[in-house]
Amino acid sequence: MTNVVTRETPRPITPHSILVAQLQKTLKLAQENLIPSEILDSLSEAVELAKGLDPYLGDYTTPESSALKALAEKTSQEDWGKRFSDCETVRQLEQEMLSGHLEGQTLKMFVHMTKAKGILEVGMFTGYSALAMAEALPTDGRLIACEVDPYVAQFAQDCFSQSPHGEKIVVEVAPALETLRKLAAKKESFDLIFIDADKKEYVEYLEIILAQNLLTANGLICVDNTLFQGQVYLPAEKRTANGEAIAEFNRVVATDPRVEQVLLPVRDGITLIRRVV
Repeated sequence: MTNVVTRETPRPITPHSILVAQLQKTLKLAQENLIPSEILDSLSEAVELAKGLDPYLGDYTTPESSALKALAEKTSQEDWGKRFSDCETVRQLEQEMLSGHLEGQTLKMFVHMTKAKGILEVGMFTGYSALAMAEALPTDGRLIACEVDPYVAQFAQDCFSQSPHGEKIVVEVAPALETLRKLAAKKESFDLIFIDADKKEYVEYLEIILAQNLLTANGLICVDNTLFQGQVYLPAEKRTANGEAIAEFNRVVATDPRVEQVLLPVRDGITLIRRVV
């Protein structure tokens, strides 16, 4: 008998998707408690306005390649609840860690805009963002991806093998800080660096990148999850450890005279950083 894998609905993890879920919950409660029609109508309009944004963004963003679509589908069908990393601090893996269509195409656009030939990805998961960026690299371009989990790294490489762009990707299986130090010792530098790994190490990643000149003179750093479910601007008592780590990272970046930055509300927040000193 063939086992049928049921695809679960991804839980809300971005400020906008959490807002939609809260509005829908509030509307349901209002309907059940016979709230006046004027309030129900206002809530219904708010839900409609909020709920329609993400699908509209996806519909009017260039479609993902067949290889990216297959990678996302394979990731959604994996039972991540049974998979844990082998690093010292065990982290549970989940399909929501995938960058996804909108962010993948955003990163791909940044590669085209910067004309990057060398990319460093700090934190890979199943490789969606890595493959999206690799699709924009020239044939002689190279992307080095850091991933701490051997199972996830092999999962990604199996997906990369299904794309002609996969050969541009080199996966380094080790803690990200270890790989960054190794690359710095080899005097490597990159035109674009994408950070999406252990949130509590973000400040240290940035310091190594800047202090060890891992970023080329006109290079761009893209940092994921810098809104972290909205926790960064909610009261501190509502933050998780990761939420507080990202809030601290944002404060550090904003006060670092070596860089300038802009925080974009794409999915869970992407901060673009360039060196000015």
